[in-house]
Amino acid sequence: MAAGLTLLGRLLFGHVKRSSPYPRKKSQLQKPRKTNLLKASQSHKVFTMSNSETAAYKLLTAARPPFSIQSFGLSDCGQVRSSNEDCFLIAELARTLRVHHTNLPQQESSFSCHRGHVFMVADGVGGCHAGEVASSLSVNTVEDFLLNTLKRFANLQASDEQAALKDLQKALFQADSRIFEESASHPEWRGMATTLTMAFAVNWRLFLAHAGDSRCYVLSGGLLEQITQDHTMTADMVREGLLSPQQQKKHPWRHMVTNILGGTQPGVRAELHALDLLPDDVILLCSDGLTEMVSDEQILALLQAETDPETVCQRLVDEANKQGGRDNISVIVAHCKA
Repeated sequence: MAAGLTLLGRLLFGHVKRSSPYPRKKSQLQKPRKTNLLKASQSHKVFTMSNSETAAYKLLTAARPPFSIQSFGLSDCGQVRSSNEDCFLIAELARTLRVHHTNLPQQESSFSCHRGHVFMVADGVGGCHAGEVASSLSVNTVEDFLLNTLKRFANLQASDEQAALKDLQKALFQADSRIFEESASHPEWRGMATTLTMAFAVNWRLFLAHAGDSRCYVLSGGLLEQITQDHTMTADMVREGLLSPQQQKKHPWRHMVTNILGGTQPGVRAELHALDLLPDDVILLCSDGLTEMVSDEQILALLQAETDPETVCQRLVDEANKQGGRDNISVIVAHCKA
């Protein structure tokens, strides 16, 4: 009986434990987790489950409360830039049944109860030509991929997760290729590049594909964790022990992005994550226009002070502008609801 209860606790909100923050630390801020960057030639190994765990997962999936999300997004030019090179997207994927002819009294369109929630933030790389073109191309390409190519987006099972992550990886590769295709046709756009952070939330699981220095955070149980890593020269130096986090904040190279979509060479590396979500968790996606101006401590305080996503987005943008607004600012706030 005790073993069964342990299995229930482990599987109720996700069949794999998050590497962090479970068990949670006492500190309120978490460092970004270590991860692998995957190129097109590499595969992503997720996890395996025993037969007993698979059976228990199927049995207990029905015990999860219904999953829904309340979200809002906002993008602002900031106080210095003359144009906005950021793009963001909030979308929902659901199966649709359209009735053309029937003698039954029913709605013309019906939607499935299983929904996939998509969030994207792309930041056109400053200093490159047509950063706003690159960011919009990346979002549009991934949107098209999710709509027409993604095979798994609702009611995912344990055996589907590895394939789902590979699909998101393919979406980033396609966006990267699309940018180079457009650059070849428009010489004035050559070298254009963008970051891209994409989150896909479904059935109490969060899947992430990421490249660049935009970020995804999760606020859970009072703890704010940066899930993605910054793909910059100075962030790499901090991870290698060559710089301290304090030195990085003032370093002249801190804006040099080392992994992007587009640029001068194809071959974006996709950082991938799959983790559990809990009721009342908050997902934050943002460009570096927010994080360069507003500290993690301030972000945490603002996320905890207000439950309405639209109000939180506005307050985050206002705070970044108050601190100088040196770059475009884009934020998406999503509250997980049971």
